[in-house]
Amino acid sequence: MAHMLEERGLPTTVLALVLPQVEKTRPPRAVMTPFMLGRPLGEPNDQAFQRRVLMQALNLLERTDGPEILEHFPDDHPSWFDRPDWVPAVSPPAPGVYQGAAAWEAAFRDELAAVLPVWERFKARFGRTTVGLSGQRPEDWPAFATSFLNGALPAVPHLDTPALALRFLADDLKALYGEAVQADGEPPSARQIDWWFWRRTVAGQLLIALRAAAMESENNALKTVGGRFFVPVPFLPG
Repeated sequence: MAHMLEERGLPTTVLALVLPQVEKTRPPRAVMTPFMLGRPLGEPNDQAFQRRVLMQALNLLERTDGPEILEHFPDDHPSWFDRPDWVPAVSPPAPGVYQGAAAWEAAFRDELAAVLPVWERFKARFGRTTVGLSGQRPEDWPAFATSFLNGALPAVPHLDTPALALRFLADDLKALYGEAVQADGEPPSARQIDWWFWRRTVAGQLLIALRAAAMESENNALKTVGGRFFVPVPFLPG
């Protein structure tokens, strides 16, 4: 798209997060940033840092020494580094080993009941949330999500397929827990949030179990979203 716009006289600039992709597509101008996928400007709530990233990208619009210009943003975001004094705003009991959808539902429901009040505290503190893609109340998530472990394919009226409904629920689930754990104090690093979620919560373990079920499903859409969108590669079971 950038090449097409440039051919029509409109200068473009790209924020790139995956170096092999930008090297292959060769956009006319790009800034390679070393941040997490989905965060091309760095971590939330750091306007000064995000402005630095954005200005480096926009300054490329003045460059005419192409055909391709690739710059690297020089710094990691400060919040990428772990905070040794960080204490999660909510610390549910460590997940156990669960057999069957009913056991998963009960464990997830109990944990979610402890996390939701802390999430409400996050919303009151920051005045925002990114939760809402699934169109379902969090209280409805345990029954809906764990039904897929039994091979069910429940639907949500406003979404096209059960696979899309579960994908959006997974996105909401990760967002809700990620917000709740930051309800108090200074923010931890993104690494710390990920480790807490995928290693210390029933919700994280449930998404790993749902990915495994999706990969064995005969529903190709569910298999696709499960394999690509539920669990980051570093947290897949060995």
